[in-house]
Amino acid sequence: MADTAIFDVDGTLVDSNYQHALAWHRAFRRYGITKPLWRIHRGIGMGGDTFVPEVGGKDVEAEHGDELRAAWAEEFDRLIGEVAPFEGAHELLADVKDRGFKLVLASSGSTEIVDAFLDLIDGKGLADAWTTSDDAEKSKPEPDIVRTALAKVDGASGVMVGDSVYDVIAAGKLDVPTLALRTGGFSTEELTGVGAVRVFDSLLELREHLDDTPLGRPS
Repeated sequence: MADTAIFDVDGTLVDSNYQHALAWHRAFRRYGITKPLWRIHRGIGMGGDTFVPEVGGKDVEAEHGDELRAAWAEEFDRLIGEVAPFEGAHELLADVKDRGFKLVLASSGSTEIVDAFLDLIDGKGLADAWTTSDDAEKSKPEPDIVRTALAKVDGASGVMVGDSVYDVIAAGKLDVPTLALRTGGFSTEELTGVGAVRVFDSLLELREHLDDTPLGRPS
């Protein structure tokens, strides 16, 4: 039984994945690199340190890695105003908190981006803690953010809620079960294939079935 609920933010609580994909597409184009948007989208959920070599290739990372990440930040800043919360995000967090769980909102984004997204879901008044890029040496699919999230609240055991296979993989490395949302564009089979214990189409569906998941009641 878990005592801590760890919610991914990007793509799980706020609908930001396509803005991320477009920002990366434009960042690559600055350097004469054109990657299909579908391929870029498949990498969303990884941190920039992993994303560039995975999607662009090792040579692109070696030649332009830091510049691409800086370009992405500039491009995403132009799009951040278009990001909206998913329906029911605040209410779901409130329900989980009311059940007695410690609540951590986990992101590897910059402080500015995390602050903006937490304001969208009115999350700071509910969360016991949250993370940013300053809290992890390596981003997902490495488990640093999940480990930090538990440590911030002295959690003994956690449940992850995320939208990508990278969330599931990262949590699985620490034996933390994941409830997955299809809001990241991954199929049910892909998410369960890397270890998700349940998959839901939306936050509303997850909230409806909370009592049938590890987020029913803490131990």
